Amino acid sequence: MGLHPVIAYAEPMQPNNERRNNQESNSERNKGPLIVVTRQVPGTIEAVGAEVRIGPEGKLTRAELLELVRGAAVVVTMFHDKVDEEFLEAAGTGLRGVCNFAVGYDNIDVKACAKRGVTVTNTPDAVTEGTANIAWGLILAVARRIVESDAYVRSGRFEMEGPLPITGFLGMHTCGQSLLIVGAGRIGYAVAQRALAFGMRVLYAARSRHVEFELSPVGARRVELDEGLAIADVVSVHTPLTPQTRHLIDARRLRLMRKTAILINTARGPVVDEAALVEALRERRMWGAGLDVFENEPRVHPGLLELRNAVLTPHIGSAEAHWREVMSEMVSENARAILEGREAPNRVGG
Repeated sequence: MGLHPVIAYAEPMQPNNERRNNQESNSERNKGPLIVVTRQVPGTIEAVGAEVRIGPEGKLTRAELLELVRGAAVVVTMFHDKVDEEFLEAAGTGLRGVCNFAVGYDNIDVKACAKRGVTVTNTPDAVTEGTANIAWGLILAVARRIVESDAYVRSGRFEMEGPLPITGFLGMHTCGQSLLIVGAGRIGYAVAQRALAFGMRVLYAARSRHVEFELSPVGARRVELDEGLAIADVVSVHTPLTPQTRHLIDARRLRLMRKTAILINTARGPVVDEAALVEALRERRMWGAGLDVFENEPRVHPGLLELRNAVLTPHIGSAEAHWREVMSEMVSENARAILEGREAPNRVGG
């Protein structure tokens, strides 16, 4: 995996006085449209004739982000880059596209972009397999207490205390249990498919019927959310973040869940009321939770950090090398289409 090459442009040699007088105008004339990538990403993002400017590997302050995007024709944004009026104003009137390196685009004010004629795109499908895999990784980690067990071995206690009693680190089983998918999209379907290998029955809750979930091989049953929460053994959240889904899983709904139930969230943190979840986990009103996303990330509720029945990963859902490179390819194609005046393949927001 390589980083993106920055395409450089050489200016023709001129007499010294002309170079000094015309340096800025020549530079602007020779450079192609500017693509700004706000962070380094796997693979290559490029377009013929375009200059590529890449942000740093680490954290970028808001002020640094706004400075980075000045003069851009296309900006490749990450899911945590807030694209609002301030961002659009900083980029300038030449901005033609915002290509989000993610399937979700709740970080982007799509209406504000539309008013300025700025196309917004995302990267659907490429995040599906990786996110479904991390969801199942979290399910198994919580159900079988893998993180707790790992800590036990690393502490030296296994060596000192010897073989565990038969009652040691007892976990939850999956075979014959019910999995509730909240949000019947691509990722939810991929998680449901994997459930079959673990002998689980699948339920799904969605605003509308998704017949593909009900067909073979998944054979899922559609339920109302409250009904599903009351009967499911594992609840996996895959709904996008909207004003309607913020705190969709709140204190009331957490009380509906079984004491032996597991909650998984690989969608967006604010879909779950984090404070209410901490209380439910602390009081052992549910078995455990696996979270790849957080309500105010990168800040994590301190209560979660203290709980052994919570498994936490730092928003790495799609972080499989192959699929992240595919995402770079999709972003490149979207950027090229925008710069060439074509319809972008993954345009969102109409």
